[in-house]
Amino acid sequence: MRAQIHRFLDIFYPLFRRFLDKTTYYYAVAGSTNLALGWVLFYTFDHWIFPNKTVWIPILNHSIHSYTVIAALCGLFSFLFGFVMMRFVVFVESQLKGHVQFFRYGLSALISATVNWLLIKLMVDTFDWNASLCNVFASVVVVTISYFLQRKFSFK
Repeated sequence: MRAQIHRFLDIFYPLFRRFLDKTTYYYAVAGSTNLALGWVLFYTFDHWIFPNKTVWIPILNHSIHSYTVIAALCGLFSFLFGFVMMRFVVFVESQLKGHVQFFRYGLSALISATVNWLLIKLMVDTFDWNASLCNVFASVVVVTISYFLQRKFSFK
């Protein structure tokens, strides 16, 4: 499967060769795919699954903002999909054992998810902006942080 993905991606690599080395190109494609899927999921959850702005959590006997639940669900999906893509498609030359990569990726994902949630919370609660648009804005910051965490830490 990895070879098939690489063959497909390599078709378009000449367009980006002047700007990106192959690993960074693979990262950009995998990350963009993960990000786009996350945006689609966030929008879907925000508009169709959780159309109310609050979600009642019976165990907590408390309601929370729907974007908190949505960010958690999207974060879980993004974590799993992202790890598989990074481990098996992007950083295939890493000598770290899989469980070490998974743990480190988990830490970097936790940092990224926290920054994402805080930025969305700030923009929605402070400026009363649309949560889906705030998610897109926050993603730009989080992608930059995530790239350096993964390249220098998770899959070193």
